[in-house]
Amino acid sequence: MQIIFHGHSCVQIVTNGKSLLIDPFLRGNPLAVTKPEDIQTDYILLTHAHTDHILDAEPIARANDATLVAMFELAEYMSAKKLKTVGMNMGGTYDMGFAQAKMVQAFHSSSIMLEEGQMIYAGMPAGYIIQVEDLTILHTGDTALFGDMKMIGERNQIDLAFIPIGDHFTMGPDDALQAARWYGAKMVIPVHYNSFPPIRQDAEAFVKRLEGQGQKGRVLAPGDRMEIHA
Repeated sequence: MQIIFHGHSCVQIVTNGKSLLIDPFLRGNPLAVTKPEDIQTDYILLTHAHTDHILDAEPIARANDATLVAMFELAEYMSAKKLKTVGMNMGGTYDMGFAQAKMVQAFHSSSIMLEEGQMIYAGMPAGYIIQVEDLTILHTGDTALFGDMKMIGERNQIDLAFIPIGDHFTMGPDDALQAARWYGAKMVIPVHYNSFPPIRQDAEAFVKRLEGQGQKGRVLAPGDRMEIHA
């Protein structure tokens, strides 16, 4: 199985000729090296509705006839654009055939700014626990530190976790270290940093601190790929 990091919080999982993409944000990310038209995928998972997580969801979904999976309100918004969607809610699991995605808590906000300046509610923010090829992968979405991360870690043997470290809009490195401990992930990849000035962070320093608490970490640059096996 191959993991491709497209920058910010955008992650792609490719396995056995199938693909799922999480939070596509390419055109608006100055660090991205991939264009929306370069992406081939079967499913797109959205953690919440902020622009830096959904900007390229519509064009990629249209070009690939891909299904968008999201919180019910966000899925309804995308469905109104004549896209294929699956709306779900917290605690639910969606079976894609080659992978299963369970929606779990994130503490953040979620809204869409319309062209006329009106802001609309887009449901609760979320993360996903993805079961694929006997591996458990967690994408936390945008989140602050919260105590139930420990429960999520106790109930799941997490092989790989994508955790934000940018601060300002999400957890910073200190809280992300605590989150990594509670999740108990075998490998942690930091995300949601350096795309904009308010979220500048030293990801290599974060990984060294992870190692100091007995956990493995890896920094991926936009466009980097890694192989992972059970």
